[in-house]
Formats: sequence, structure tokens, C-alpha cells
Amino acid sequence: MHIDVPIKLGQFLKLANLVESGGHAKEAIAAGEVLVNGEVVTSRGHLLDDGDTVQVGGLTETVSSEPDDDDYFDEATADDDFDPEKWRNM
Repeated sequence: MHIDVPIKLGQFLKLANLVESGGHAKEAIAAGEVLVNGEVVTSRGHLLDDGDTVQVGGLTETVSSEPDDDDYFDEATADDDFDPEKWRNM
């Protein structure tokens, strides 16, 4: 996933799907359940940079501003006339 850094911890938790919602992110951070680079962080506004690792409940993600290959979209080959209802009803 491509993100702009620095990014706030609370935002990253939601974007990386480490928590279900912003409210859950707030609770997990306040409860000391979030580790950044192996240390407990209790501030939602803590800024993360490239290479930082974030761990919540056994799930770990690394902050990266580099785009992933699976996020690639090719405008030239996109089918603008695609109708999902047609495929859903087959």
C-alpha cells in the first residue's frame, strides 16, 4: 500500500487494516496495545516514517512510501464499459 509519510499512527492503523475503526485505534493506542519499532506508543498523533514497524494484537505492518506492484492500475487497458451487474447475474 502506498502512503505519504510522515503519517500519524492512528491514521496508519486504519489504512493498514490493523484496527476496524478510528475508535478502535484510539482505544488500542490508549490501552498500550500498539508497538512502534518494539516500543509501546500511547499517542495517536505519533508520526511514522518509512521503515517503522507497527504491531497490534499479533499483526505487524511496516510503513513504506514505495508503491506496491499489486496497486498498479493501467488506464490504457481498463474496461470503462464493465458492468458488474451483468457478471453478478450470470
